[in-house]
Amino acid sequence: MNTDDLRRQMEQVGDRFDFGEYEIEAYLAVLDHGELTASEIADRTSIPQPRVYDTVRKLSDRGVVELRESRPMRVVALDPEGIFPQIQSSLDEMITGLADRYTTPSRETEAVSLVKSRPSILRYFEAVIDSAEYELVLSLTPELLSRFEEQLAAVCDAGTAVELLVTPASAAPSPEEYDYTNISTIVRARRGITTPVMAVADGTRSVYATQDALTSDTEHYGVIFNRSALGFLVSGFFNTVLWTTATPLATDGHDRPFPRRYASIRRCLKDIRELDREFYVKVKGRDVETGDDRDVTGRITNVAVEPTGEVATLTIDTDTGSVTVGGRVAALEDIEAHEIHIDTTPFG
Repeated sequence: MNTDDLRRQMEQVGDRFDFGEYEIEAYLAVLDHGELTASEIADRTSIPQPRVYDTVRKLSDRGVVELRESRPMRVVALDPEGIFPQIQSSLDEMITGLADRYTTPSRETEAVSLVKSRPSILRYFEAVIDSAEYELVLSLTPELLSRFEEQLAAVCDAGTAVELLVTPASAAPSPEEYDYTNISTIVRARRGITTPVMAVADGTRSVYATQDALTSDTEHYGVIFNRSALGFLVSGFFNTVLWTTATPLATDGHDRPFPRRYASIRRCLKDIRELDREFYVKVKGRDVETGDDRDVTGRITNVAVEPTGEVATLTIDTDTGSVTVGGRVAALEDIEAHEIHIDTTPFG
């Protein structure tokens, strides 16, 4: 199909589907009754009497009703099963023509992008949740909790650690009413509609938006980090600002086996301190001074977390000596950790 033919077909399909609010109201009213006069349509809808004639003539032009020029004029519904298959045929032909012209975009997406469409933001939430291999942190409204319930249950069943924040707290279901342990490892609730909705998978891929972006018709934006090192900004904000000011609802719904993987060193150190046993670690990261990739393996000899959470350090006894490991943008330690594996036995 050439460009001119495709353009014409798109215009024709667009014209057939160009139903305004009044056209929709009038059409549904006529369908309900089989036929109506203009006055009867005005009585049964919110269409002003002076607009009824223009409205039904537009429906007639689109071929979905028939006008009988009697006194008074009557608007007769045509059988949809005889109308819409023709439109479907035109639509299928148009879609085939568009598909022939489609060029698959590169999978190398921008590291950071803005989206303002609610459906797009929700699709990114789905993608981030599905992509989590070992660690997922997210803040959701009760409505979004219901929407992503099956996905979260599947992620938990796969052994991923899920830290869930539900906001606003006043609307969050109580643990007696809702089984949070089915969809999260630990869950808290935070007061206020000012709390953003967000999700971070494995410390890299993330989506961030305001609650307004998903609940109102005004323009609001979501921020997407596609496998970007900048994703730690969202995770850090979650850990230090949101999580610490939330109220616990349910804890440790899933007892994760070893070995475990972490994107957040603070989350890793928290588990180590709570379990209070000997651990071995394998760290993938980079040298703080040179920026070169650096992997280390050894026994954990010390963990240190300041009360403010600003400094979190892991000390490892390796074959070449003692090494200190910090989280993203570490400056005081030897290595900036990107991925941390811990186990109760030495790594081979």
